[in-house]
Amino acid sequence: MELGAITNPDAAKYGKPLDGIRILALEQMQALPYATQLLARMGADVIKVESVKGGDLGRGSQPSITDPEGRTVGATYLRNNLDKRSICVDLKAPEGRQLILDLAPKFDIVCENFKGGALSRMGLGYEDIAAVHPAVVYLSVSGFGNTVETPYDGWPAYAAVAEAMSGIYDYKLEPGRPPMVSPVGALGDIGTALFGTIGLLAALRHRDRTGQGQYIDVAMFDAMVSMTDLVTNFWSLGLRPEPGQGLAMILDGFEASNGWFIIQIGREHEFERLANLVGHPEWLTDERLSTRAGWRTHIDDILRPGVKQWAASMSNVDACRALAEAGVAAGPCLTAQQVIDDPHVAARNMLIEIPNPQGGDPVLTPGNPIKMSKVSEGPDRRMPWLGEDTDDVLRAELSLDDAAIAELRANGVIA
Repeated sequence: MELGAITNPDAAKYGKPLDGIRILALEQMQALPYATQLLARMGADVIKVESVKGGDLGRGSQPSITDPEGRTVGATYLRNNLDKRSICVDLKAPEGRQLILDLAPKFDIVCENFKGGALSRMGLGYEDIAAVHPAVVYLSVSGFGNTVETPYDGWPAYAAVAEAMSGIYDYKLEPGRPPMVSPVGALGDIGTALFGTIGLLAALRHRDRTGQGQYIDVAMFDAMVSMTDLVTNFWSLGLRPEPGQGLAMILDGFEASNGWFIIQIGREHEFERLANLVGHPEWLTDERLSTRAGWRTHIDDILRPGVKQWAASMSNVDACRALAEAGVAAGPCLTAQQVIDDPHVAARNMLIEIPNPQGGDPVLTPGNPIKMSKVSEGPDRRMPWLGEDTDDVLRAELSLDDAAIAELRANGVIA
């Protein structure tokens, strides 16, 4: 889907659900920027506050493109900042702090994802903002939260840190192997972003009803404990597998002619469907496979070879189609190119093409996964270049004239 295209145009007459909601986002990398991009796609006006020294740390990630000024724009930034505007303010300078305090009352939401406690130490925490804007909805996203003391106060936290501490890496550990880090991309970031989004929407609804703003504190560690719920839940129920033992079910990869696919079977009637489909009805009377634990024990010596023989002449997609028709849950392990070419992805507008200022192939980033019957999708706007909206925002929101803006820039307060 091209940047700026609109789908479901008949719904445009209804507007967007967050039209009129304004967000001042002191953010970087992904755990908060994904949330604010999602809200922007729903109609919110998002002003992104970046550092005067290089901007959002995500701009320095790799791979990257360069903007029209020749500055690096990294992949993390490209994926998380459509539909926003960018201003550059030095938050550590007294004048920069005052700019944020002056801007805050113009916005419904102020949000930040600095290290826990950092914004409060800079005089821009919830209490500071609420003093000038009592109705503010203020969200903090950090590794370990801001509202209670924790042994991890001050630790820097990327997605993988919170994922590892949730227990899921140890739970999936293979004997003699180190943990597989970031097995599903930025789960720690995007999962946390979704909890932050839910908190913001709930707080806005609460403010509509009571007139009261409030503070929302979301910790990445908390979010990952929630998303990897089976680790602690199964342990409490006595299911404590040794490394490599896995769950008492079939949740494994199998080979087809062109690659891998996965099958998930956790019930006996599903196992019966699999055995009959792949031509091994004898599995149903084999004592070794009479329990779910038995499936797990014999995954490598009986089940995987049998399924591989059945799928040897099929593509992974065709194998999964046959399994689905038989009532067995399966999915192909698609390559990046296959995802890009997938007809479902195209039909659902799940990839957005961002033109590369240097020419060549467009940059691809995911579309909006939330499909609403009375909300049109798009038009997405490209991510902002570093600080490109600084002057316009300060003029419109604070009525600063050219001389005042020039003085702030000369003093290094804005960029």
